[in-house]
Amino acid sequence: MIVVKVGGGTSLNIDAVVADLVALRASGTDLLLVHGGAQTTNAVAEALGHPPQFVTSETGHVSRRTDRRTLEIFEMVYCGQLNKMWVEKLQTAGVNAVGLSGLDGRIFEGTRKDTLRIKVDGRRLVLRDDWTGTVEKVNTHLLRLLMKEGYFPVLTPPGASTVGEAINVDGDRAAAMVAGAFGAEALLILTDTPGLLRAFPDESTLITEIPRAHADQFMQYAEGRMKKKVLGAVEAIAGGVRKVIFADGRIEQPLSRALAGGGTHIQ
Repeated sequence: MIVVKVGGGTSLNIDAVVADLVALRASGTDLLLVHGGAQTTNAVAEALGHPPQFVTSETGHVSRRTDRRTLEIFEMVYCGQLNKMWVEKLQTAGVNAVGLSGLDGRIFEGTRKDTLRIKVDGRRLVLRDDWTGTVEKVNTHLLRLLMKEGYFPVLTPPGASTVGEAINVDGDRAAAMVAGAFGAEALLILTDTPGLLRAFPDESTLITEIPRAHADQFMQYAEGRMKKKVLGAVEAIAGGVRKVIFADGRIEQPLSRALAGGGTHIQ
């Protein structure tokens, strides 16, 4: 099993990803797809007059401030526009895809954070009325049922809280949990860079190999959204995933080239 996480960057070559997914499945490779959509969500939120807000946690991680209106916009883009785009492209390529959010069937389940502790200009604040959480459990039973019957699950946030509320969960960390739950051979994270860069944005500084025992030490090289991807990779490795690959999603045959050695390999 290989779990593929495709980010929400608008520069990604979606058609190339779909073609490669189809080819790998035809060759007998078991795959699961998780996708994001942050950039599109930001644009739609701006257009709807509810621009995105980002906050920094006490641990230094940047995340989307998710009030109820933001959650509604998030669901509209992730579950509607983008999830059905992936399903349509896969269906027209001959793959019987089924698009599901982590809320459906509680595929991604975790605890909603009733309060969020953040830092603003050096001050510690507590946010309330926030709809975020972390995936703690994956409904592998439902996913296995679908795959057994020949369907290809296409997964996306949000997730479900322990009482069934929709919660904004990070897609990279959700994909890491899926990979761990299935004991995946690899978690492949496609981004709009060649991989993890030692000196972002200089693409000539690509880090090609990271020892799994020292993966967390490479957080120092992660910039922006890459921080969550490295965190997800560390969690996937801790969960028993054999290999994590950060690879370029802008190129032709992005999955095959990554599996053949391209990008950054943590193993």
